[in-house]
Amino acid sequence: MRTRTAISAGFVLACVALLGLAHVRATASETITAMARVKSAAGADASAPVSVVVDRFSTDGERDELMAALKKGGTAAVRDLLAGRAQIGSVQVGGTNTAIKYVYARAMGDGRLITAVTGSPIAFIGAGLPGAKPTTGFDLGLVLLEVAASGPGRGEIVPAAKIKLNDQGAIVTDDYSSEVVQLSNVVRK
Repeated sequence: MRTRTAISAGFVLACVALLGLAHVRATASETITAMARVKSAAGADASAPVSVVVDRFSTDGERDELMAALKKGGTAAVRDLLAGRAQIGSVQVGGTNTAIKYVYARAMGDGRLITAVTGSPIAFIGAGLPGAKPTTGFDLGLVLLEVAASGPGRGEIVPAAKIKLNDQGAIVTDDYSSEVVQLSNVVRK
């Protein structure tokens, strides 16, 4: 009788330990690094290290909610939806750290395509220049990462954007800046 109780208790403790390890794995964050580079039409060139930390990925249900908000009210509706959500990661560009409120991954070719949306702009490139357009309405930041199964990937950052759906239902961005911020050497750490 004691042997069976001891074995049962040992089995229960082993199961609890395994569940604890599974929980640690499920909540462990993922870090992706890259190098951002932007070159203006006037020839100005800037680069900065980028680090994207994902504490957890968004669910299919959260993706559906985001798409419904986008369909209903564009950028403003998405901004309002994300304002009520907890931070699930961060994107650091140089010394600027911005909260990620939505991050979704899907398989592609030999890796994953990760789309992250920040609840506020990451930066307004060119906002301090004479004649710069108003920043109003450019309420979100986007990070698109192609993470290869082996070797470095690539991506883009849209530091400040408005988003909407086109007639075919695809997401279209209106970037604050006309300059594309390219990401190279995208690597999962």
